[in-house]
Amino acid sequence: MNPAPLDWKQELLSVLTHDGIKQEISGRTKELSARLLRLNPPHPVFMVGTATCGLGAGAARTVDAIRKFLEVHNLEGEVLETGCIGLCSEEPLVTVQLPGRARLLFSGMVHELTAPVLNALLIERRTPDSNLLGQIVLEGQSPWEGIPLLSEHPFFRKQTRRVLRNCGILDPGSIEEYLAGGGYRAFAKSLHTMTPSEICDEVERSGLRGRGGGGFPAGTKWKYALNGASDQKYMVCNADEGDPGAFMDRALIESDPHRLIEGLAIASYAIGAGCAYIYIRAEYPLAIRRLERAIEQAKAYGLLGENILDSGFDLKIVIRKGAGAFVCGEETALIRSIEGKRGMPSPRPPYPTEKGLFGKPTVINNVETIVNVPGLILNGRDWFASAGTETSRGTKVFALSGKSARTGMIEVEMGISLREIIEEIGGGMAGGKQFKAVQIGGPSGGCIPASHCDIPVDYETLRDFGAIMGSGGLVAMDENTCMVDVAKFFVEFLQNESCGKCTPCREGTRQLREILEQITRPRSAERGDDALLRFKSVLRLRNLAGVIRATSLCGLGQTAPNPVLSTLRWFREEYEAHVFDRKCPAGVCKGLVRCRIVPELCKGCTACVRVCHHDAILGAPRQPHRIDPGKCTGCGACLSACKFHAVQLADDDERGG
Repeated sequence: MNPAPLDWKQELLSVLTHDGIKQEISGRTKELSARLLRLNPPHPVFMVGTATCGLGAGAARTVDAIRKFLEVHNLEGEVLETGCIGLCSEEPLVTVQLPGRARLLFSGMVHELTAPVLNALLIERRTPDSNLLGQIVLEGQSPWEGIPLLSEHPFFRKQTRRVLRNCGILDPGSIEEYLAGGGYRAFAKSLHTMTPSEICDEVERSGLRGRGGGGFPAGTKWKYALNGASDQKYMVCNADEGDPGAFMDRALIESDPHRLIEGLAIASYAIGAGCAYIYIRAEYPLAIRRLERAIEQAKAYGLLGENILDSGFDLKIVIRKGAGAFVCGEETALIRSIEGKRGMPSPRPPYPTEKGLFGKPTVINNVETIVNVPGLILNGRDWFASAGTETSRGTKVFALSGKSARTGMIEVEMGISLREIIEEIGGGMAGGKQFKAVQIGGPSGGCIPASHCDIPVDYETLRDFGAIMGSGGLVAMDENTCMVDVAKFFVEFLQNESCGKCTPCREGTRQLREILEQITRPRSAERGDDALLRFKSVLRLRNLAGVIRATSLCGLGQTAPNPVLSTLRWFREEYEAHVFDRKCPAGVCKGLVRCRIVPELCKGCTACVRVCHHDAILGAPRQPHRIDPGKCTGCGACLSACKFHAVQLADDDERGG
């Protein structure tokens, strides 16, 4: 939307500059806020989620289709691009608000469906029968009869949206909307009513722990930097997000960039930093553009720069783009990267809070930790601690992905069980498959079997089960997942991402990968003593993992064995099948897959023949086929192509050597 006129700008800022977090807000300001938040717009408003997930599903074409419909039918209406509301598997998502009525959220709104839905709403004056997820009733709006609340939808019912409260609701490109919704009031409260020491105490007593994986108390870390004697200090936001399957930081920045800026500003004031860095991967161009725009808007409103809100506090925020190196998620490697050096970990101590960026005291927090700060400061530590468990306070944002029926960005209270997340919020496995395991904590995390997924989500419990909270990646796996293959994938990723500085990580992860490759290799691919060496290597697997964990320099190497150790602990029988029987129970490891065709089920449709690139399937059309074991490579393409379930995994006695 267009920026508010200058007088409105001053009206919004007056709430901040005169210690207005406690004073009565004027009717004029309330009127502006209601208008900016579109509580009762004079004409229809269409909010389209245009974060990366929405754009990937075709949201840009949906925006064009809505505008074209309004133009063709000569209708007034505002088309607004918002961020991600969270339910990524149902994109494109469109929220429609008619004057005086509650908002309606529609899913799967590809451009072809836009005209029929809008025609029903605007021309025929009826509620469409399909693609409707629910309604959102705001103050002063009339609800729709017979339409459930969006908060009752299974995906949202068990969520507690604090960090995500603006995502998919506000225009990420409008500082006016953020201010109208209460934005920057926590920053004003910090500057006008609290000392840096008081802020650090408030954050420490709230129980906020770092959401980047380690779970170190944020307030305690801030105090270390605050108490350090230095003429310059730095606050750094780690938005590099290198975990496969994780997209929380990207989605948060694309959807609510001003919340990150406000949290970063409060944290900078709390530790006495006059300069803050946001280290973000260059592969996030949309997030970077929206962040750059938000920083410029904050400068224009006097919320960044010199003498902010007449407080005497100065702050500059600088964006640094990373090249996507996973190792730069480690604090000291990230610092070196910002300094223009190769991203490699350094021995600790000294810790960054003593000697960090450019040799000065530095605090590094990830995106989610920082965006928790405005709500905590505005509402108080007791409000923050009212959610969660005794040792893990607040909420946690997860990127739910993998084989679950519903995927996306969710926010839940600490203490919720993994099963509730997967089976209720995620809707179980897609296609009715059986839930097998969940991988949590990224490549350095661990896999937890479905039988143990009633455990609560908190730092200590997950650590006891061989996993870590991590930054928030949550990958659901079904019965067709091979856990040995999962371990191999993550070990290969970590080996490729190792900086190579220390031998245990550089060589140890390579050896782990080679062992996993050996046990997924068919007998036909071995020569000489390969089979004997294979068994000897397997016997070393656990000891090798222990050495890597104990002797690596940084967190990447120290946690690199977790995928192997956790899968070996909970899915030992799958390893045994690969090692002793040369069999992949899930039918995933190509070298160990052998298929057969059941004659009674085969229709001779030749679908399997068309996908076999090795001419291993024999038989005439409309006649039962068979597989030549001498030519079959075990790729499994025929298994996926057969619609009649005639192609099946061969039994043990049919496999041979």
